[in-house]
Amino acid sequence: MNFLTIGHRGVMGLEPENTLRSFVAAQQAGFDAIELDLHLSKDGALVVMHDTDVDRTTDGTGPIAEKTLAELRTLDAGRGERVPVFEEVLEAVQAPLQAEIKDLAAARALAEVMLRRDLVGRVEVSSFHDEAIAEVSRLVPGVRTALIGSRYGTDIVERAVEAGAATVCLNIRRITLEIVEHARKADLRIIGWVVNTQDHLRLVRALQLDGATTDYSEIKRTARFTA
Repeated sequence: MNFLTIGHRGVMGLEPENTLRSFVAAQQAGFDAIELDLHLSKDGALVVMHDTDVDRTTDGTGPIAEKTLAELRTLDAGRGERVPVFEEVLEAVQAPLQAEIKDLAAARALAEVMLRRDLVGRVEVSSFHDEAIAEVSRLVPGVRTALIGSRYGTDIVERAVEAGAATVCLNIRRITLEIVEHARKADLRIIGWVVNTQDHLRLVRALQLDGATTDYSEIKRTARFTA
């Protein structure tokens, strides 16, 4: 399998994260897939933002869940960009997407869009939450899913298998050869995050991971030369 490079929230090291500008830049950089994050607005819109509140990435304050889409649209998400909804990303870029969901409600909303627009082949669904992965798998036959681990041990493998995930996305600061070997025995694909330096890239290549999530397009350009 080819080594995959995934643009983190677009290409967030260079552009405002989780904006259409960032996603278009990631596609232009040639990433194999683009990662984004989904939350539900107060009125049920599937909005693209990482945090549960808008404070860090916009000029507004407060939880996403307490704002309507119209209210979210008034915010500046960086360089004049607006907070996008998921379906706008689908139209803005053609690249495969890795959509991270935060809870069961987002899982169900994403499942509805995936079924309606036949996105099983284009969108992989990821989450830190086992139950969200299991729910989207139940609702969308054939969906590809990934369990994300930040602080984890070899148990991440059993959790992924139980939730029906084919991939684990692992924080490279905690990854070990033991965990990699355990995942391989379970036939899991392994993606490392966040890979932002050449040393990080050499590590994931040395461990023979299947891919890397990065904030920078430079990692995409150099990944094929690092083995």
